[in-house]
Amino acid sequence: MRFTKMQGAGNDYVYVDCFHETLPMPPNELSIQLSRPHFGIGSDGLILIEPCEGAHARMRIFNKDGSEGEMCGNGIRCAAKYLYDSGIAPSEQLDIMTGNGIRRVWVNVSAGKAVSARVDMGEPCFEPARIPVNSDTNTVVLELCGKKLKFFCLNTGNPHAVTFDCFPEGEEFALLGRAAETHSVFPQDANVSFAKVTGREEIHARIWERGSGPTLACGSGATATMVAARFQGLVGDRAYVDLPGGRLLIEYDADTNHVFMTGDCVEVFTGDWKNQ
Repeated sequence: MRFTKMQGAGNDYVYVDCFHETLPMPPNELSIQLSRPHFGIGSDGLILIEPCEGAHARMRIFNKDGSEGEMCGNGIRCAAKYLYDSGIAPSEQLDIMTGNGIRRVWVNVSAGKAVSARVDMGEPCFEPARIPVNSDTNTVVLELCGKKLKFFCLNTGNPHAVTFDCFPEGEEFALLGRAAETHSVFPQDANVSFAKVTGREEIHARIWERGSGPTLACGSGATATMVAARFQGLVGDRAYVDLPGGRLLIEYDADTNHVFMTGDCVEVFTGDWKNQ
């Protein structure tokens, strides 16, 4: 099976072109095998690029634990790069179906290759039942590992919980992230952002990704973090979100209530995986 390894802001996935390749096993099992370092390729998960009526392609995301996600902001930029660079869809404006609906992506091209992309992340959802969160409001206070933290909850393609109450490192980040991800208040678990605002257009964030754990970057998480900061009056309508793997520009359009994310998309290598 031919694959391509790509990353956006350090968020890396193994991509399989299902226009031309056939999977050797169910995708959830394949994601687990491919994502393992040392024994597999090593990645944050598996992304399938499939034919889709009504869009240039469909993107399916499988986390490293085999669970299927709805949307990945970094992943869709790289999927757009693959579609453009491979000639499957050589357009600088692409419509890609996700588990959360069609997302439009504009690729920025240099020397005939897509090098970055801007994604319409859609409208953020604040309704508790649709995030989903077991609460009457989208703000919850959780006691985690002896700390009381306030989380602003929303869905930006995936369920997210964002806190500005602490910015943990190392083992504390892992303990708090794991505890928040699987808390009973989140019926479908959640991606968890720990963030701090350092300027009117500058946010630093560390994100614990649902089904994958600590990640160098999470596009929908960066989007959720900026939106949470914006709706609490901490930033304006645009801000850079600095993540361990890189920087993403997030812009909120108040006229349409849509959020746009811009960042890099990089091919790391291609190869053939043999089922053993």
